Amino acid sequence: MAEDYIPFINTEYDCQASAQLYSDAAAMRIGLELIDKTRSKLPSGPKRWVDASIDGLHYKDPSKLSDNYQLHLTKFVGSLKIADPQFQKKPDKAAAQLFVFSVLDRCKAEMPDWVSVPQLPLLSDSSRNKINKLLAELSNEWKVKVGYSGKLILPVIFTHQNQLNKKTERNKKLVSIATCLAAAGADGIWVADATLNDQDGSGKFDERFPALRKFHEELNQVTSENCMTICGPYWGMNLILWSRGCARYPAIGLGGSYKYNIPGQKLPKGKTRVALRPLRRWAIASPSLKSWLADTVSGLAPSDPVRADFANIEKEWPKLQITPNGKMQIATFYKSWFDKFSTLPPAGRALALYQDLSSSYVLGKTLKPLSAEEGTARRPERVAQQLMMNCL
Repeated sequence: MAEDYIPFINTEYDCQASAQLYSDAAAMRIGLELIDKTRSKLPSGPKRWVDASIDGLHYKDPSKLSDNYQLHLTKFVGSLKIADPQFQKKPDKAAAQLFVFSVLDRCKAEMPDWVSVPQLPLLSDSSRNKINKLLAELSNEWKVKVGYSGKLILPVIFTHQNQLNKKTERNKKLVSIATCLAAAGADGIWVADATLNDQDGSGKFDERFPALRKFHEELNQVTSENCMTICGPYWGMNLILWSRGCARYPAIGLGGSYKYNIPGQKLPKGKTRVALRPLRRWAIASPSLKSWLADTVSGLAPSDPVRADFANIEKEWPKLQITPNGKMQIATFYKSWFDKFSTLPPAGRALALYQDLSSSYVLGKTLKPLSAEEGTARRPERVAQQLMMNCL
């Protein structure tokens, strides 16, 4: 039986991690930008959801895009026009049609079960409403013309917290989203806040987490029961939205990132991290974390199962410094964490997740602070504390 989660595939490592841990996924999302590197290594079994990775057109300055991404955009007819803010306000249907058809034809060549409708990430004003509605309409035209029998997924990518925090702003976005959903004849919606790193421990999360939850509840009120809703990837908010029945599928990372990064950016090299399993979070794999682990293990009773868990991380430390191993350790924990709830009846998942996070919160309160490099998430219990408050 397929599990609800949807891993996001971008690299060869992602293929390996998915095959090893998530071969029972309902679907996997495959970015077209890097598919030449992943195509031959994709796991068989889960449905294939192909996304053209065109939302990097969000950035106005092409010089900020990576060379590889700029090359990727040349595969699509008229992509630079689509990126032009003036064109977005007054789009030309013929030019937009050439773009949409070239994008979706490329996706269809990969024999997908699901395909993303070309959409631009949302801005705080309404300046992209017209272009996104037109792109949605043209996607429906393409589906009819080529006889595509798979499902269309409408991406909804938020780019600022002020688009979600207040009901007035959410209502405006919901009207536009419902319009695009109907125009595309889409079978599902994928929602991601590209600015949300939900392990940061920020004080603003006390407002942002409930606002994200309310948005999904409001979205469900304006869509049909048959509409497939996908949320994330995040670290914990995706699990909360899924456990509460606000979203059908939680999108998940594979050990490297648990947020959605709009493609095309020149991203800095990521830090190696380690999953602190008893605390339901990760931390930067630095010498100070190694010292923290040693202090924590020595301070816990030998009979305490939590001590054994931390001691095991300490024992694995040299291996975890090698990036693929560190990612796999995180992805392995995440799989076991999800499995705790997926076997439960849907009605009991949110309470079980709350109890799970509460235990981590209580444990974290007894431990010394982590290194200052963890910033606002320095307190060990901080991540569990903020997440658990949104479970019920």
